[in-house]
Amino acid sequence: MTEVSTLSILALGFLLGLRHAVEADHVAAVSTIASESPSILGSSFVGALWGIGHTLSLLIAGAAIVLFHFEISARMSLVLEFVVGLMLIALGLNALRKLLHGGHLHMHVHQHGGRAHAHPHFHGGAHETDVQGSHHGVKLQRRPIVIGMIHGLAGSGALMLLVLSTIQQPFVALLYVLIFGIGSTGGMMIMSALIGLPAKLTAQRFARANVILRGVAAGCSIALGMFITVRNWPL
Repeated sequence: MTEVSTLSILALGFLLGLRHAVEADHVAAVSTIASESPSILGSSFVGALWGIGHTLSLLIAGAAIVLFHFEISARMSLVLEFVVGLMLIALGLNALRKLLHGGHLHMHVHQHGGRAHAHPHFHGGAHETDVQGSHHGVKLQRRPIVIGMIHGLAGSGALMLLVLSTIQQPFVALLYVLIFGIGSTGGMMIMSALIGLPAKLTAQRFARANVILRGVAAGCSIALGMFITVRNWPL
């Protein structure tokens, strides 16, 4: 394999990763979390965490395929797709639960350098389970990582792993997976920021519109999840 063809394969992996991030089930799953953060930075961070989980599962599966010649059967792909559908339904229902059980927005005022400025915060009810990482809305959450790991083995992520069998050099094959993951992470960070933009604008001035926005994201997640589960049933 020449250097030119290797670079071409890696460049293709990056572009496919960017495209992979904007698939409907990925955007639906991440939007239910990203729309809860009235901060563009926080929404982008959700996309980054999704990308970390997504890339991690792809690297593990890729190593199993390249080093141990493991194969993902057609039935296993259907099972993973079915799990993605259930996950989307669960994420949507959880988002609706937060809206119906006292979720609210408020402005939190801080002093920095003698200047007072406010940040919008969302609280999902009486108890919050997420770990607060910053008063600017960036939270270290496990959900996006788990979602990314499940997505990494389902759908076109599984199809991407089939490409590895056509790459003769194991190092190049695993590097392809890594580049694909980087592209997916970048694409999802951009999508999450775009999702977070209307959430930030509505959180600051239009609390009711913010609730509607998050309700729509939850509804879309449930609808798409039901479609995927029905499509893959029976397995």
